[in-house]
Amino acid sequence: MDLLSPLPKSPVMLAAYRAKAAAADLAPLPRSAKDDALLAIADALIVRTQEIVAANAEDVARAEEAGTSPAIIDRLTLTRERIAAIAADVRHVAGLPDPVGEVLRGSTLPNGLDLRQVRVPLGVVGIIYEARPNVTVDAAALCLKSGNAVLLRGSSSAYASNTALVTVLRDAVGGAGLPADAVQLVPGESRESVNELMRARGMVDVLIPRGGASLIRTVVEGSTVPVIETGTGNCHVYVDADADLDMAVRILVNSKAQRPSVCNAAETLLVHRDIADRFLPRALEALAEAGVTVHGDPHVVAAAEALAADGGTATVVPVTAEDWETEYLSYDIAAGVVDSLDAAVAHIRLWSSGHTEAIVTTSQPAARRFTRLVDAAAVMVNASTRFTDGGQFGFGAEIGISTQKLHARGPMGLPELTSTKYIVTGDGHTR
Repeated sequence: MDLLSPLPKSPVMLAAYRAKAAAADLAPLPRSAKDDALLAIADALIVRTQEIVAANAEDVARAEEAGTSPAIIDRLTLTRERIAAIAADVRHVAGLPDPVGEVLRGSTLPNGLDLRQVRVPLGVVGIIYEARPNVTVDAAALCLKSGNAVLLRGSSSAYASNTALVTVLRDAVGGAGLPADAVQLVPGESRESVNELMRARGMVDVLIPRGGASLIRTVVEGSTVPVIETGTGNCHVYVDADADLDMAVRILVNSKAQRPSVCNAAETLLVHRDIADRFLPRALEALAEAGVTVHGDPHVVAAAEALAADGGTATVVPVTAEDWETEYLSYDIAAGVVDSLDAAVAHIRLWSSGHTEAIVTTSQPAARRFTRLVDAAAVMVNASTRFTDGGQFGFGAEIGISTQKLHARGPMGLPELTSTKYIVTGDGHTR
């Protein structure tokens, strides 16, 4: 829709209209103007923490009354400490290089034309996400730094939290001299507001869904706006025949239990048969101590029974075919024994969501083969799956983790929120 045409009547389309105008104002701004706004946001989050926590408490209370799972409530909850961490992430984004204007390649053509390919903002970015109000701030910070306006559509379960956060963000952005409409909460709590956002082609330049498989599938299949697809995390830890067992236990427990409700938590353990008898008793006890229920194949179940006979403890239930494809987001993990590294790769190819896969091994050839054969956004060698994260990679707060292969893959930081354009300079050239 052209900005000179009559204003749209729909509240969602009107928000998109305002975002498009704000994006045009943001695009040419220098880094200093954007960084000042980000620092103002970080300060405002700290100053207005009590206001945000109070709003969040309303959402958490409603979720608990509705019987929402502990994993979802954990994602929903904002504490003073979490808000301070979010503010720190915003400050970190302010300190990152500005990707806008970066020259990716350039040359002088044989005919004398000067050719440059430079990074430019995408324009208006729509984010559709579930009960994670931290995404509200992460998305706004990254979009502002990269010169984009953002339309935020969180779940109704976090509506009070997101409303409070966006109020704080808009006040800070406007107070810093930038257009407040660069950050907007999509009006409405109904499904129709989501559908309108997905149909706002020409007003919204790209949509990024963040959430479970159902949400992502709905946006990908129902949107007329281009989508950058973030994916679910059915992540595997493979313990190779040549693994350091102490290291393997540490990596396994960290991957699964450090924060099980997130997409980079491990959901499946695969163990090479040659070390299974030595590794499984230690792994099962460590997982039990962390409160993890293991969904094991017959070899794992047998190991648990032998452990129990010796006075050990482990919570193990028989694995099902459904378990291998499940993103638990809880204190559960599927586990099985494989005959070889290639068998582990075959299992991962069958069940992986393409997010993060890890191998624990002291063998360089094994590590190289695993990294060559496994197709995922991130492949870890002797490191926890929990490191697949924009902040851990040094990108600042991420907009999401893309499991697709076009435009962006893996943790999406500032460069992934830009497109490019060619600037061609001549001296009266004609063709």
